[in-house]
Amino acid sequence: MSKEKTKQLHKDVAPFAKSDLKKSVIQLINTVPPIFVLWFLAYQSLAVSIWLTFAIAIVAAGFVVRTFIIFHDCTHGSFFRNKKANDVVGTITGVLTLFPYEKWKREHAIHHASSSNLDKRGVGDIWVLTIEEYLEASKWTRFAYRFYRNPFVMFGLGPLYLVLISSRFNRKDARRKERMNTYVTNVVIVALYALMIWLVGWPSFLIVQGSIMFVAAALGIWLFYIQHTFEDSYFEEESDWDYVKAAVEGSSYYKLPKVLQWATGNIGFHHVHHLAPRVPNYNLEIAHESTPPLQKATTITIRTSLESLRYKLYDPEHKTFVTFKEVKDRVKRTALSLDLKPKRTSFDSK
Repeated sequence: MSKEKTKQLHKDVAPFAKSDLKKSVIQLINTVPPIFVLWFLAYQSLAVSIWLTFAIAIVAAGFVVRTFIIFHDCTHGSFFRNKKANDVVGTITGVLTLFPYEKWKREHAIHHASSSNLDKRGVGDIWVLTIEEYLEASKWTRFAYRFYRNPFVMFGLGPLYLVLISSRFNRKDARRKERMNTYVTNVVIVALYALMIWLVGWPSFLIVQGSIMFVAAALGIWLFYIQHTFEDSYFEEESDWDYVKAAVEGSSYYKLPKVLQWATGNIGFHHVHHLAPRVPNYNLEIAHESTPPLQKATTITIRTSLESLRYKLYDPEHKTFVTFKEVKDRVKRTALSLDLKPKRTSFDSK
């Protein structure tokens, strides 16, 4: 994409990068209070059926995800025009979603600045190895990568690790403001949870809150994963990396049914968000519909998104994600073409 087209694209999206106080307040009202109402209903339903409790918890988790999108917008300074308002609402919604505001704000900014850059992986993103990196890695690294990439681990253990461990501790290079925000967030969460356990008892609290937060975290990881892991996703080395291409070609348009689009705060228009992070979530769809070049982004649906679970390694030569099996077959074909005995790799244990 030429510099002229890049400038024009930014110019076309600019009108939507403005928050609307009325829309933001309405979104807060129709998102946060329902969590408490549904929490109470889930607790009351324990006397009827635990399956009913789980059903209500899933609905509540949808509102938690939507609350996280508000939190997410605050970290970009896009939910309100006023910085202090973003910081206050961001910190409060961070407590509700179990994410320290300043810590996540910094890590997510790094993610946006380095998304799809092969030379700047490691902060705020999904662990991605290229084919060559995987084949040259130690047995332990290959095992760890396969373990990490297993869907049961990523979406099962992943949510627990995310909310119980990684979000509770500061990075070594965190500044004082970031550290203090994490400490305050943790203290408030502990105090709030202690109060709830005192009121309803730890078994009930664990069932209700545990179910809600686990489902919400799993959905959050899925959304993040699927919008950067699709067959022809864009990845480049630093010398060839382009911010606009990384946004439009390295992020997908996740086309969801309207009710799920609402619950996920329009984050399915992820390519728009990466191009212009200051566009609040309620303007993402209209920005997409009003900007033809953005409509060329890779579109995935719930059905087609499931295919991305197969993609494990990135192939820089062919600019695509591939499966472990495809790489295993390539290694064998190469060995046979050279009339060599294939070396045993971690693929052979599967």
